[in-house]
Amino acid sequence: MYSDNSYIDSPDINSGGSRVMALENVDIYYGSYKAVRGVNLDIPQNKITAFIGPSGCGKSTILRSLNRLNDLIKIFRLTGKVTYHGQDIYKKSIDPVKLRHHIGMVFQRPNPFPKTIYDNVAYGARINRYKGDLDELVETCLRRAVLWDEVKDKLQESGFSLSGGQQQRLCIARTIAAEPEVLLMDEPCSALDPISTLKIEELMHELKQNYTIVIVTHNMQQATRVADRTAFFNAEAVGNKGNKIGYLVEFDNTDKIFNDPAEEMTRDYVSGKFG
Repeated sequence: MYSDNSYIDSPDINSGGSRVMALENVDIYYGSYKAVRGVNLDIPQNKITAFIGPSGCGKSTILRSLNRLNDLIKIFRLTGKVTYHGQDIYKKSIDPVKLRHHIGMVFQRPNPFPKTIYDNVAYGARINRYKGDLDELVETCLRRAVLWDEVKDKLQESGFSLSGGQQQRLCIARTIAAEPEVLLMDEPCSALDPISTLKIEELMHELKQNYTIVIVTHNMQQATRVADRTAFFNAEAVGNKGNKIGYLVEFDNTDKIFNDPAEEMTRDYVSGKFG
């Protein structure tokens, strides 16, 4: 394990609690512009939660708020609460860089480092002073990403030598090498072919045994295939400048969202009437 988790109380991930993260009355601003309003939802442990909705409704913005990646935007501001095991991650005492040891991110397009396959996986462990066997960690993470058998004989080749789907699984291995509890995935299959997409979806089902996963997807079929819980977001026009504000319409079990939603707007979206 890494040596410095003092920025946040070490969570008891085996405590039996079903809620890992929660958003409470969250509003998100860019300067004076409110981009997202009034979001309340819980992220359940060892489940896959999907965020769906039309473009511009704030799905990725909300996802990035879960490990404070939006902090990199100077005019970003969040009100309300985002908690991780009951702790407010936006407190001034929280180090967002160290927070991301617990809550990792896999981006839309594969982004391997210009390093070997081995060094891609080992990178985070090295800079964070990993105390264990690095070879064992690399193999374990590549196995968890269902990539080991494909790359075990070429670990010293460039990460760029892999196919797009393999690169995305390499990025997943790199992320889990940091030993997070939560994996955030921002449309991780949107740049991949159908076969690679299927492999990533199968991988997500395997990973949720050990990780809590939150995924943004525009693919309704993907949400029904992988997600245990689904949050549907929409956006409404505000003012006369074409601005939109995103909000949560409905959050429930995935089967309920797609087959018996409580809101007519949800029914219209999942049936393809808009979006």
